[in-house]
Amino acid sequence: MDFDVRPVVDSDYENILVKWWKDWGWTPPPKDFLPETGVIIRKGDIDICAGFIYLTNSKVALTEFVVSNKDYKEKDRSDAVQLLLDCIVAIAEDNGCKYAHVILKNKSLIGKYKKSGYIVSDDNVTEMVKVWQ
Repeated sequence: MDFDVRPVVDSDYENILVKWWKDWGWTPPPKDFLPETGVIIRKGDIDICAGFIYLTNSKVALTEFVVSNKDYKEKDRSDAVQLLLDCIVAIAEDNGCKYAHVILKNKSLIGKYKKSGYIVSDDNVTEMVKVWQ
């Protein structure tokens, strides 16, 4: 694999991530909803996928907003996403976390999370958010 791992920087939100989320038909989360801890996997000068990890005041890290470049069609796309998830797990572990948690419904991603050591804890959930104005 010839992938590079880099942190998400502030300009990635508008320049890359919003387009990716919209390409997949998802509503981009507000920029201030995202944690500072994000990772992008790239090959050469092409960004392939990104994800975020919320580090909490407990031993739990929350994995969220994994997204990929829909235009990247190479055969190693799956490997890039798997590397992303493995990097997120490593960040959680390096920060003293004992658990990593994620809520998702994409079957392909569920399989990749399982390869990264996640287990299914519940499959009947409703995701909710409260926003203060």
